[in-house]
Amino acid sequence: MSGSLARGRRGYKGKAATLLPMPERPPLIVAAATPLAPGGDALDEAAIWPMVRFLEERGADGVFACGTTGEGILLSTDERKRAAVVFRAAVRGRLIIHCGAQTTAETAGLASHAAEVAADAVAVIPPPYFPLDADALTAHLLAAAAACAPVPFYIYAFAARSGYPVPLEVVARVRDAAQNLAGLKVSESPFPNVEPFLDLGLPVFIGSEPLIPAAMARGALGAVSGLAAAFPEVVRAALDAPDTAAEARLRTLRSAMETHPFIASVKHVLRRRGVPINPDLRAPMRALTEPEGAALDSVLGELDPAVSLEG
Repeated sequence: MSGSLARGRRGYKGKAATLLPMPERPPLIVAAATPLAPGGDALDEAAIWPMVRFLEERGADGVFACGTTGEGILLSTDERKRAAVVFRAAVRGRLIIHCGAQTTAETAGLASHAAEVAADAVAVIPPPYFPLDADALTAHLLAAAAACAPVPFYIYAFAARSGYPVPLEVVARVRDAAQNLAGLKVSESPFPNVEPFLDLGLPVFIGSEPLIPAAMARGALGAVSGLAAAFPEVVRAALDAPDTAAEARLRTLRSAMETHPFIASVKHVLRRRGVPINPDLRAPMRALTEPEGAALDSVLGELDPAVSLEG
């Protein structure tokens, strides 16, 4: 998919809330890490480019930037806007920018900026800390959707991170009022928590990798995967052949990567695979210690041969 295709607000005609054409396969959108400078206090813009090439060469159809794996909620507004600009320049496929923030004003501002820099879509998770009722959450999501319109808008459901679920009633209300609602990114688990979203008639990207086979069998569109930030080819293979063997491999690999802090593990693996990314995270999160990194290498080295630490 060429980066020369029309994007941004002027790239969408009429009222259809759909992404530009996806490949003829279940799309893999990688929930990418955000490279940071040593110490984790600033973006490492130069490292975004080789990281994106690494992902695209191994089966990624696009990137989900500044999400959970991307530490988006810990970055300043200016950093998130700058990251959006650099990711847009680097990504040749689809770019979905996560714009969820603590306040509606910041969320809408990030969504508007994402549209201005020609993102292919915007996603928003409910604001954490204060549980919003259906009216407040609907208003918040509608403000974000309006800010990026007509760019496609995705609701991001992940109760483990937002602190509360997205009610189906809210999805229905946003769908009725926002012409650019394009679908959902659903990172809930176990599968019974995902199934209701699959019955809404909206495109669904799955976030919990071990659930990909079951979700694809129920009509999910594809995956937005944090595990793919380190092992894109493994998640690509699972989308192409979503069978029981793929489910087992994804479950085992996800478990291994969560033995220590997951995002730190992602950056460690990227470095081991030749991507020039620093191990640092934004405080208060931390990088793996040397013993933790060695232990992770040992565990990964004992897994299925399809999982490799080689570049």
